[in-house]
Amino acid sequence: MARPDPLASVGLGLVVTFALIALAAPVLATHDPAVIDAVRRLEGPSRLHFLGTDHLGRDLFSRLLYGSRWSLGTVVISTALIMSIGVAVGTVAGYFGGLVDEILMRIVDVFLAFPSLLLALAIAGMIGPGTGSVIAALACVWWAGYARIVRGMVLALREREFIAAARGLGASDTHIVLRHVVPNMFAPVAILATVEMGELILAVAALGFLGIGAQPPAPEWGAMVNDARPFLLSSPALMVYPGIAIALAVAGFNLLGDGLRDMLDPRAGRGFRGS
Repeated sequence: MARPDPLASVGLGLVVTFALIALAAPVLATHDPAVIDAVRRLEGPSRLHFLGTDHLGRDLFSRLLYGSRWSLGTVVISTALIMSIGVAVGTVAGYFGGLVDEILMRIVDVFLAFPSLLLALAIAGMIGPGTGSVIAALACVWWAGYARIVRGMVLALREREFIAAARGLGASDTHIVLRHVVPNMFAPVAILATVEMGELILAVAALGFLGIGAQPPAPEWGAMVNDARPFLLSSPALMVYPGIAIALAVAGFNLLGDGLRDMLDPRAGRGFRGS
């Protein structure tokens, strides 16, 4: 195992920090993020409002804290669904092969043929605005990349000696898949999920920016950037703060994922994604 990467430590620190902020948002927030105060709209930083207020007089600091709950929570739930679908499809295709593999991989090719964000935008638009539609759209789109990578891993694993030994002992296909195949894919899939979470944060923010994600008054980062557009010149901080939060969260997951990959498989290189 390779030595820990300093950049991976930075990524881990960022991810842990955002996770703690999301969990402790109700305690750390100084105001209700949804309360409107027209008298204090567009105020600068002060002792009462650490980062100032937005165009409706809502406390920007509190909205950023609660925004981490909306953004990261959406990403975590989406990742769990994506992993479940992608691992299941990739495992079935790789392990059984033949016609099953051919059909499933052609379906994967169809999904991978379209830009992920545009396809997610179309699906979420058809379902309707809201956090649930964003989660459903991301799960419907992002699983294909996981499935292709998992299939490749399963094709290699099913030829290993311990799989042949399990078959020789009379183990069923279900037993082999659950006890031998899936556990041996845990580390690569976990690394992929960590890196992909950075992309999912951008996707959630983009959908929120377009008005399809969390609906007002939910303090979602992408929606906050969109709300700040009319005030870019007069109050640029309204856009800068959520933009910085998105950038740091994405950087944290990307650095952590790269570091984990290099630690667990130094030979993997930088381009292990198959989609």
